[in-house]
Amino acid sequence: MGNKIKAVALSALVLPGLGQLYRGSRVKGGVMILLDNVFILGGLFIAMRSAGKLMLAARGGGMDAERVLASIQTDSPYAKWLMVGFLLLWVYGVVDAIFDKESQIN
Repeated sequence: MGNKIKAVALSALVLPGLGQLYRGSRVKGGVMILLDNVFILGGLFIAMRSAGKLMLAARGGGMDAERVLASIQTDSPYAKWLMVGFLLLWVYGVVDAIFDKESQIN
């Protein structure tokens, strides 16, 4: 398997930034992994905050699906932006792993 294919597979399947590290771009790969962690941890924080409020609200009785969805949408307006940011970073990681001409390993 060629180095370019391995780099793309690492970036696409495992974590954006690993392909850049594999190809020798340490700074770019490190920044991408740092940003991945910010997006993932931010999403987990928002999800846990919403889940906690829902569990407290459900103590008194059952909750229907529409109420749960409405609660999550009002409590976490930034969740969509975090997901979009992560997806853009993922696409950039794959494209950069394919077309990077400045890496040390070719």
